[in-house]
Amino acid sequence: NPVREGLVTNFQILLSCRSGKLTPTQVAKNIIAMLEDCDKSTPPLRAIVQWDQEQIMLMAEASTTRYRNKCTLSCLDGIPVCLKEEFKVVPYHHRVGTVYLGTQPETEDATVAKKLREAGAVIIGVSNMHELGTGTTGCNPNRYHKIPRNPYNPNHFTGGSSSGSAAAVAAGLCPVAIGTDGGGSVRIPASFCGVVGLKGTFGRISCHGSLPLSYSTVSVGPICTSVADAAIVYSILAEPDLLYPYGLKQPKATLSDMCAPDLKGLKLGVDWTFFKACDAEVLSACEKAVKHLQSLGASVVEVSLPEMEEARVAHVICILSEMRDFLQPDFNKHFHEMNLETRASLALACQFTALDYIKANRQRTRSMRFLQEIFNTVNCILTPAVPCTAPRIYESDLLTGSSDMTSTVRCMRFMQLGNFTGIPGLVVPIGYSTAGLPISLQVMAKWWDEAVLLRIGLKLEQFRDQTKKPSIYYDILA
Repeated sequence: NPVREGLVTNFQILLSCRSGKLTPTQVAKNIIAMLEDCDKSTPPLRAIVQWDQEQIMLMAEASTTRYRNKCTLSCLDGIPVCLKEEFKVVPYHHRVGTVYLGTQPETEDATVAKKLREAGAVIIGVSNMHELGTGTTGCNPNRYHKIPRNPYNPNHFTGGSSSGSAAAVAAGLCPVAIGTDGGGSVRIPASFCGVVGLKGTFGRISCHGSLPLSYSTVSVGPICTSVADAAIVYSILAEPDLLYPYGLKQPKATLSDMCAPDLKGLKLGVDWTFFKACDAEVLSACEKAVKHLQSLGASVVEVSLPEMEEARVAHVICILSEMRDFLQPDFNKHFHEMNLETRASLALACQFTALDYIKANRQRTRSMRFLQEIFNTVNCILTPAVPCTAPRIYESDLLTGSSDMTSTVRCMRFMQLGNFTGIPGLVVPIGYSTAGLPISLQVMAKWWDEAVLLRIGLKLEQFRDQTKKPSIYYDILA
């Protein structure tokens, strides 16, 4: 597990606890002091929007006792984590980025929260998110949330909708966060904030206990400091859940060949026309990263991704139609409590018909068949993660929010195929723009083959010769 300049990994915390240099209790005390500082800073980071000192200390002290007695529960024992506010986490409010949901504290955990507790992780709170997951910036101006800031430049957005999750990891508050991804909502913020983001295969990690905004496109995944951390979290969370029927028939999750010394024998598919539709700085970094993978023995195979425009439109129809269906009562009852952007997105969704939705799902079948053929010839597909770096925050965004459909569509360009067809995707930071903002590459694989993503991801980490410390950074091991 590579030790990055300034960025604390699970591995470092684990070593510190096992050696006795630090205890989970000491780490938790550091984090509590830093959470207090986050709230007072100008501008506030707004990564973690709900936290409770007593809850954090109870979990940390229990972990410290386990370390003392040499009976730790897993590789995540004592590791600080946060979960997107889309998940139910006891005893926090399940607001999902709104001002009207979650009026009472939760009394039951989502499956992923429960599994993290069982693994001994220290849940430091719930993280900020774009209201109801309806955007890619993370801009949420309501009174409970406000605008999370990008740790690399607080004048830029984090990306969304798992905005606070990515900001918390990048800022060092925790090496692990959990998000959901229906249109890039894990991978976009991870890319903008310069950390690793994994969207599992549809159904791989249970969504039970999260708000079912879009039942056919959303996957759960970790946002982490390193690929190795993402692999650890994935291996703990990825399994069938009787309370979540979509993943019941999945094959066993493995990490086979993840630590192979090279990439010999792997075929990396690239549709260069699709790949090159991004900013010049992004393209340059991503092309160099592809050459790095080639130097490790992988071969690059040119592929054609057919009907990408049709797939893009069909994905939008599917996700917005499903969200509009689920949120119909909210749209009628809480319209004036929603952000302007949320109202606009749900109003747009009203225009889609049942025929549109049926045709979109026929396109999904076509796109999945195309991918089955492509994955008969290659092990994965490479694209830039996002065509651009994190957008700037303007003063008006702080008051009324941000609604730029052109930018939203562009940010989702390389994300939608994974959500629409259910294949897994991993984004790994590979460099920085001249302005110092992170740039990432995306690797997508066939259904249930997250192991090959993690194998390639480990090698991608070697490409970036240095990790720049974010301008907002907290060292929880100090």
